[in-house]
Amino acid sequence: MIQKTTLSVIRFILFFSIFLCTKTNSYAQTIVPQQLGYPRICAGLIVDGKPFNEYNATFSYVDFPAGTTFEVELSDDLGNFTTPTATTKISITDNAALQQQTIKFAVPTNLKGSDTYSMRIKSNTATPVYSLRFRNSQAVTSFPIYYRTYVESFFINDKLATATYCTGGSLSLSIYNPTPADIPSSPANYSNLKYKWFKDDVAIAGQSGKTLLVNAPGVYYAQIDYGGCNDENFSSNRVTVTSSTSGSSVTVDSSLGNPFCSSGTGTTLTATAGNKYQWKKNGAVITGATNRSYTTNEAAVYTVDVDFGGCTATGTIDLKGNNFTASLNVPAANVIAPNETLSVTVTTNAVNPTFQWFLGNNVISGANTNTYVVSARGNYKVKVSQAAGCVVEQELPFTVSYDGNPVTSVEKIANIISLSSYPYDVWDIPSEYKNPETSVKIISSNGDMVLDVVNYQGDWPPSGSIDIKNVNPVYYYVIQSGTGERKGSITLIK
Repeated sequence: MIQKTTLSVIRFILFFSIFLCTKTNSYAQTIVPQQLGYPRICAGLIVDGKPFNEYNATFSYVDFPAGTTFEVELSDDLGNFTTPTATTKISITDNAALQQQTIKFAVPTNLKGSDTYSMRIKSNTATPVYSLRFRNSQAVTSFPIYYRTYVESFFINDKLATATYCTGGSLSLSIYNPTPADIPSSPANYSNLKYKWFKDDVAIAGQSGKTLLVNAPGVYYAQIDYGGCNDENFSSNRVTVTSSTSGSSVTVDSSLGNPFCSSGTGTTLTATAGNKYQWKKNGAVITGATNRSYTTNEAAVYTVDVDFGGCTATGTIDLKGNNFTASLNVPAANVIAPNETLSVTVTTNAVNPTFQWFLGNNVISGANTNTYVVSARGNYKVKVSQAAGCVVEQELPFTVSYDGNPVTSVEKIANIISLSSYPYDVWDIPSEYKNPETSVKIISSNGDMVLDVVNYQGDWPPSGSIDIKNVNPVYYYVIQSGTGERKGSITLIK
């Protein structure tokens, strides 16, 4: 009897357990990831002009209602999901009986790359449900994921192919980064990148930073470390490093060559790599010039003392400018009679020169040869430009005044200007007003502003600009200077 009762109890417990298990499995929310179609994720490579960063993850699910949101989760770089990274989300909006979805996702661009990432699907339900880890196309759940931020070759050692250190000492090779404000210009501007350094084509263990300390001769280069997504195209130039007991001979290179075009920001002088530097100009120390490179716009003899860490050496460059010379056949100040002319000629060694003559700041139409015949007093200049090689220009100023009435000695402001003959008068002002702090405005009787300049040089009205017919035109001037304001009228007559 006892045995029959015990057997009945056991049967009841088994039946109830099976019932509960059946009920639980019928309503369990389950996410099943499908195998991925790729072995690794190497995002960021430029495709059709933009970085490629688009991947698919397909999964099936059971017993989730329409409207449930799913997302792809990436582990941390060690493969743990303690602090996962969420990517693109997707919601079930169709018939829940479909029970399969594909999420198109992108890798975060600031991701810390690793060869041991994992992926899974998470449901954003009140109690989140997680899938097992995805398997890649090689059927493993841990695989490389990288966003390759910088996908070009780059430079080390200031782009130079050689470097020297003293025997027993060392030197540093660094990622070249001349313009830190221009982020895409160098991989050194991306903090999430690591590097692999090589000596004689063998990887140097434990070196992953932007700088490598070198104390042995060899051929060195760096490569951006993208782990399982490595690409040899993302490598630096090769640098041959040698040692010396007495200091190597130092070479100095000019970025614009020698002779150089001394315009703009100038040329950059760069010495052989060492540990410390001191630049000198014509033998005098240049204060603060203690970097490997020095930028200058002046021709001179430059030297640099380089400390290789225990031994020193000096390099020299006799930097020559590539500018041209130009001169006039007349002095800076000239006097002619009202009915005389003055022929002015430019002599220059410029390559393929061009010329433009000015009366004051106004272009003299058609005056674009090396000779101009002056027939009116005024302040003149000619711009000489070199249109080939070193493209620069020079200005050569000169003045022409009438006999007994020099341009620079005007004491009163004229209110009548005669245009009756050529050469004709120009409206001039005393020299005390000819400076960058003085503003001169001339306004027509119709209220039109015909002149608005500072540092007026006595060059109005320009030649042939005004045709007097029946009425003598009247203009009004306003002179504003540090001593006050002056106003008046100017009448033009034939």
